[in-house]
Amino acid sequence: MKSTFMQSKETVTRNWYVIDAKDMPLGRVASKAAVILRGKHKVTYTPHVDCGDYVIIINAKEVALTGNKLENKMYYDHSRYVGGLRERTAKEMKENYSEEMIERAVKGMLPHNRLGRQMYKKLFVYAGSEHPHMAQQPKKLELGGNE
Repeated sequence: MKSTFMQSKETVTRNWYVIDAKDMPLGRVASKAAVILRGKHKVTYTPHVDCGDYVIIINAKEVALTGNKLENKMYYDHSRYVGGLRERTAKEMKENYSEEMIERAVKGMLPHNRLGRQMYKKLFVYAGSEHPHMAQQPKKLELGGNE
């Protein structure tokens, strides 16, 4: 009888992928990136090992939000001082902090532990269409239409 394959961190091979977020819904971009960062798209996926790949997301400034999310969705930060709550709308985040908006969406879809923090370090988000990772020869990922 064959035993179950368990990958170790020494045997992991990592690839680089580029996701173009232009006119794609934020949730679809984030969920696809999270799957690749975790390594769940590989047959060698092992839950307790960081076996995911690197992800580059370009055109973050042009990501789409459906419905009334631009006006209604709020992002909150707190400085941990009294009265230190800062709130921003999704419209303000998209205009001024588009990279952070995508990073938050992806980070929320990763495990909330040491392993998730390790996976999150392999995410690179850029507002424009240029990125400095051409030497890694990233593969372009297609995400289907914007239904």
